[in-house]
Amino acid sequence: MKFKFLVLVLMMLGLGIFNSYAQSCNCEENFNWVKKTFEENDAGFQYALSVKGKQAYEDHNKRILEKIKTAKTLNECAPILYEWLEFFRSGHIAIRLTNQNSNNTNQAAVATNSVNYDNWETLKVNLPEFEKYLANKKEQDLEGIWVTEPYKIGIKKVKNDYIGFIIESGADTWKKDQIKLKITHKNNKLYSTFYMRDHSAVESDKVEPFGKNTLQLGNTALKRVYPKLEEDKDIKAYSRIIEARKPFMEKLDDKTIYIRIPSFNVSSKKDIDSVLNLHRATILKTENLILDIRYGTGGSDSSFGEIIPFIYTNPIRTVGVEYYSTKLNNQRMLDFISKPEYGFDEDDKKWAKKAYDTLEKHLGTFMSLNKYPVSEERLDTVHEYPKNVGIIINKNNGSTDEQFLLAAKQSKKVKLFGTTTHGVLDISNMYFVPSPCKEFELGYALSRSKRIPDFPIDEIGIQPDFYIDGSIPKYKWVEFVKDVLNNK
Repeated sequence: MKFKFLVLVLMMLGLGIFNSYAQSCNCEENFNWVKKTFEENDAGFQYALSVKGKQAYEDHNKRILEKIKTAKTLNECAPILYEWLEFFRSGHIAIRLTNQNSNNTNQAAVATNSVNYDNWETLKVNLPEFEKYLANKKEQDLEGIWVTEPYKIGIKKVKNDYIGFIIESGADTWKKDQIKLKITHKNNKLYSTFYMRDHSAVESDKVEPFGKNTLQLGNTALKRVYPKLEEDKDIKAYSRIIEARKPFMEKLDDKTIYIRIPSFNVSSKKDIDSVLNLHRATILKTENLILDIRYGTGGSDSSFGEIIPFIYTNPIRTVGVEYYSTKLNNQRMLDFISKPEYGFDEDDKKWAKKAYDTLEKHLGTFMSLNKYPVSEERLDTVHEYPKNVGIIINKNNGSTDEQFLLAAKQSKKVKLFGTTTHGVLDISNMYFVPSPCKEFELGYALSRSKRIPDFPIDEIGIQPDFYIDGSIPKYKWVEFVKDVLNNK
C-alpha cells in the first residue's frame, strides 16, 4: 500500500514530453483504454458504482469525454485521465507518464532531445539589489530567498501576489529567472501554484508560514535562507519535525519520550528499527510515549512491525482483503516470480505460484488468499511501560499509516491525537500496467478490504480520540499531547 501514489505522478523529470502522440494513441483512444481496463480489472470499481450510482457515473463519463476531445498533447491528456479516476476514490490510483515507447525507440529519443522550457515565464530580478531591499525591510513577510532541494528560489511581491523565481537550480529542466511558484490572494485567502520538475502545476489552498523561516505550500516545504530571521524555540522544534527525513527519538521530560516517524516506506524500516533498538531500555522504563507520524507517506506494513510489541496489550485482530481475479490482475503473481526487482525468495515465489493457481480457478470473482478472513496477533509480553501512548496524526496520513492505526488502536494504552486521516485503505494493492503505446502506465487496485461496507475508511478516514482544533498551532501539538498524557 503506497500512499505516495495518491496523487497524479507525472514522471517527466527531464525525460521528455511528447508533443504529439505516437502512431494512433490520441487522447480519446487512451481514455477508452483506461476506461475499459479500469472497469474490467479494478477491485473498487463496482463498489464505487454501487455507492455513487450509475447515473452519476454516466454523467461523469460524458463530462470527461468533452474535455478529452480538446486535449492535443499527452501532457494535456494525462490530468484529464486522472480526473476520470478520481470519481472512484482519492487514493491508490495513478496515471504515470513515461518516455518509453517500445514501438519506436528512435522516435522517443528524438522527442526527448527536443524538449526544453526556454520559453517558460520568467521574472528577472537584480539579486544584489533584491538582497539589499530584503535586509532593509522593517516588516518581513513571504518575500525572501528560500530553499527547497534542489532549488534556491527568490520570492518577490508583485502587486498583490508573490512570485517565486529560480536563483539556482539542481534540475536541468529549470533555469535561472524562470517562475517556479505563485502565491495569490483570492477572497482574503492565500493559494499557491508550485511547478514541479516537469513543469506540471500543483495547486493548493494550504499556504502556511510556520514561524519566520519555514513556508509550507501544500506538501512542499521551503526554508528561508535570506534574510535568516531569529526563530523562537517552539518553531525551531517544529521545523525539525516536518523537515526530518529519518526517524529520531528525544526525551521531553522525565515521564515522556517522543519519537518522530516521517515515513513507513519499506526503505525506512531499517531506520525505524534502529531507533527502537537503540532506545529500547529507555522506552521500557518511561511512562509516556508519543509517536508522531504526521505528514506520512504510507509504505509497507513491515515497517511498523517492531513498534507493536512496545504498545501491545491484547490480541490485535486484522481483517483481511479479497483479490479480484482477472487475467490481467493475476499477472502480478507471475511478475513476483519472474521479475528480480520484487526481491522474492524461493518461499515467496512458491506462495505467489499457489496464489496464481487459486486466482486463475476463480476468474471474475473476489478471492481470499488467506485461510481465515480475520487474523489475530498474540504476543507473549505486555510491557508495564510505556503506560500511555499518544499517536499524533493528521490529514496526510493514509494507506499503511491507517493500517498501523487500526492495529495500534486496539491497545488499551493508545490514544490518537490530531485530525482525521486521509481515508485511503479499503481498496489497495496497486498494480501498474502500460498503455498500448507505452506512453504512460495506469495504476489501479487489485484488492478490497473485507471491512467494507460495514467499516469503511476510504473518503472517511480514522478519527482521533483527542481532536486538536485550529486554535492550537501545529508547532504546539507535541506539547498538547505531552500535557494530556502527563495529566492521566
